[in-house]
Amino acid sequence: MRRPAHNAGMPAVDNRPLLSSFADYLKVEKGLARLTVEAYERDLGQFADFLKKRGLVEARRQDVRAFLEHLFAHQVDGRSVARKLSALRHFYKFLLLDKHIRHDPTLNLESPRQWKVLPKSLTHEEVEALLEPRPAAGGPVAEVLALRDRAMREVLYGGALRVSEIVGVKLEDLKLDLGYVLVRGKGDKERIVPLGRAAVDAVRCYLADGREKLCNGKNSSLLFVGRGAGRLSRQRVWQMVRAAGGNGRPASPHMLRHSCATHMVEGGADLRTVQTILGHADISTTQVYTHVALDRLRQVYQKHPRARLRRAPTMES
Repeated sequence: MRRPAHNAGMPAVDNRPLLSSFADYLKVEKGLARLTVEAYERDLGQFADFLKKRGLVEARRQDVRAFLEHLFAHQVDGRSVARKLSALRHFYKFLLLDKHIRHDPTLNLESPRQWKVLPKSLTHEEVEALLEPRPAAGGPVAEVLALRDRAMREVLYGGALRVSEIVGVKLEDLKLDLGYVLVRGKGDKERIVPLGRAAVDAVRCYLADGREKLCNGKNSSLLFVGRGAGRLSRQRVWQMVRAAGGNGRPASPHMLRHSCATHMVEGGADLRTVQTILGHADISTTQVYTHVALDRLRQVYQKHPRARLRRAPTMES
C-alpha cells in the first residue's frame, strides 16, 4: 500500500510507550487476563507494522479499513478480523479518553461480518480441468484413491457441499436413482441437494470399484472413507483438491462450492433455489453471487467490439 511521500526516509515512530500504557490499562483497570492482553498487543503490533513508519496516533479511518481488507485478502477468517478490529476499538477509545487523539478512526466502522466479501470462483474451463479423470501412478491402491477423489470433487462442485458436509455424508443419505443426496449442514439442518449426471456417474464408479477395497473388510456408514474405512479429515479433502489443481490457480473445496453457486446464477437460476442448495439461512448471504455473476458478465462484455468504442465528442465539448 502506497504511503505519502513525506514519510520516505523518516525513522519509524516508536509506539511502545503508548502500547505499554494501554497494556497497563487493560490489566489494572479492565482486569483482563495476561493472555488476552498479549493478544491485544499482537493485533496492535500487526496494525503498527501495516502503517509502516507512521505512528498509531496518526491512523485514519481509511487506514483501519485498508488494514482489514488486507487481512481478508490474505485469507484471514472473518472471526479473527473481527477480533483485531475489537482490539483497535479498545485501543483508540483509550487514546481518546487520555486525549492522545481527537478523533477515533474506528468510530462507526461496520463489523467485518457485515462486509460483502466476494467469494473466489473458478471459470468453467478451470473446473473442467480440475474434475477430469487423472491417471493413477502407484498401483491398485492409487487407482482406488483416484476414483474416490474424483467422485468427491464432482460432488463438491455438483452439489456445492461444504468440506464438513461431504466428509459426513452417509451411504443411507445417497439416492443415486433419484439424483440427490441428503446433506446435514450447519446447526445439523438437513437439506436435499441434487447431483448432476457427472457426479452421479463418478459416485457409482467409486462405489462399484473403489469403496469396498478401501474399507478392506471393515464397516463404515460413511460414503467417502480412507484406507481401512477410516473417516477422512477436512485437511485431507483440502489437500486432495489443491493437488488436483496441478500447476494452475490454487483451488480449494470452498472455491468449488462458490463456483457451483456462481455458475448456477450465471445460468439463470433464481436466488431462492441457490439459497436452498447452498443451505444459507439468509437470502442476503446468497445475494453476493449476483455481484460475482455481474462482474463476470461485465468482463465478458468488454470483449464486444461496441464496448470498446469511445463516444464521439459533441459540438458542446
